[in-house]
Amino acid sequence: MANVTFSSPMLHPSKTIYAVAGDTHTVLALALANHIPIPFDCRDGNCASCLIKVTYADPANRKAIALTEKEKTKLRELGKLTAAELEDAEVRDLPPHYRLACQFIVRDEDVTISYTGEPGGA
Repeated sequence: MANVTFSSPMLHPSKTIYAVAGDTHTVLALALANHIPIPFDCRDGNCASCLIKVTYADPANRKAIALTEKEKTKLRELGKLTAAELEDAEVRDLPPHYRLACQFIVRDEDVTISYTGEPGGA
């Protein structure tokens, strides 16, 4: 079970949602179901309009699901994924801080999702 806190200049105050363990909905789906205004265009990882920054309550114990190939490509294009972060994700199973809300599924961990609502900015 996870607490997902959404933080954005578009959202005052921040809003925390309880996400059920084992739920396979993306952060974008969780936001939409709870009327949280998070930008998106395609819902498929192609446009990167749903770029988010993820802060883990326990940074030493990051568990998020692996990056999708679309997500890797888009994050590299935006300069939000370094070679070291990619290696951490692929070899050590440590997710990076920048993700796409339409691809990111929270596991059993508390996280803060930050976004600006601006294209390419989280």
